[in-house]
Amino acid sequence: MNICGLNRRQLLRHGAALAAASMHAAPAIAQARSRIRLGYLHVVAVDGHIWTGLDRGSFDREGIDFELHEFNTGPEVFEAMARGELDVLSAGGVISNYLALGRGRGFLINDIEVATAQLWVRPTLGVKGMADLRGKRIATTMKTTAHIFLDRALRANNVNPSEVEIVNGSMAAAVKAFIAGEVPAVALWMPFNIAVRDALPDAVKLVDASAFYPQSAVLGGWAARMDFYAANREVLARIIRAWAEANDHMVRNPAAAAEAIQTHYGQSRPADIAEAFKAQKLYSSREWKRLYSDGTVVKWLQQVSDFFMTDAGVTTPVRAADYFDTQLYLATVA
Repeated sequence: MNICGLNRRQLLRHGAALAAASMHAAPAIAQARSRIRLGYLHVVAVDGHIWTGLDRGSFDREGIDFELHEFNTGPEVFEAMARGELDVLSAGGVISNYLALGRGRGFLINDIEVATAQLWVRPTLGVKGMADLRGKRIATTMKTTAHIFLDRALRANNVNPSEVEIVNGSMAAAVKAFIAGEVPAVALWMPFNIAVRDALPDAVKLVDASAFYPQSAVLGGWAARMDFYAANREVLARIIRAWAEANDHMVRNPAAAAEAIQTHYGQSRPADIAEAFKAQKLYSSREWKRLYSDGTVVKWLQQVSDFFMTDAGVTTPVRAADYFDTQLYLATVA
């Protein structure tokens, strides 16, 4: 975990937020400020809205001050929230697992992870196609977007998941093992594909999650600790309003938005960020309102929860209709 304190990076972000805020008229009534501990994964599909909103001053105008905590995997960020170290979090498909276990309350969807999950293999290690995976070891991070994608990819190609050995670990460890030749295949999520491409020019991407869309949509989004959700619905509504402004900017101006947040992703190239943007399906805040109200969001969340709960042998999970609050978004977004 990387806890961002009052360092140069955060001060720069805050300065950018203030600059963006100065471009807008001040509200008639001063906004009460809220300090919120936010956990997140540092991948575009998960924190792209966060950086966009911070840089544009969207959260600042709603009186939201984030204390940012970066994590490597979804399970880690949910475990931190369970320990009381976070108030809210933003994660990928893992939300459908932990929320179904009663580990928080969902209130906001970022996107559909259309092609963020990918399956890479090494022909030099005996894997050229899906059938070659039988009896082989595949590295990934279980209980995540990559895990559910791997299961669907195997079944779609008539390979039973029981016919392979899944090596579970952090995504960084999974990719490291793949590059080192310890496993012939890895199910990963972007941007870990960049490390694979750079290190192994002969590695092959067999398939990504877009092959199973829209029949199987994996959503990423925000959740709050149960007690925080119960006591701070007005604060969560302000997060939603700020998110909606950032989201609609990303939808209207994807190229400009991708370029603007590149500085938050270290050595990533402009083409890498553009690729990550294309791998996620974004809807306008108005379109999301329709998907919330007609039951589509709950249906998509439930189908992923069903996979995770069946895989874990959980017989009495919390239903998506109960763990995800659609009404807060519908009441907040005009």
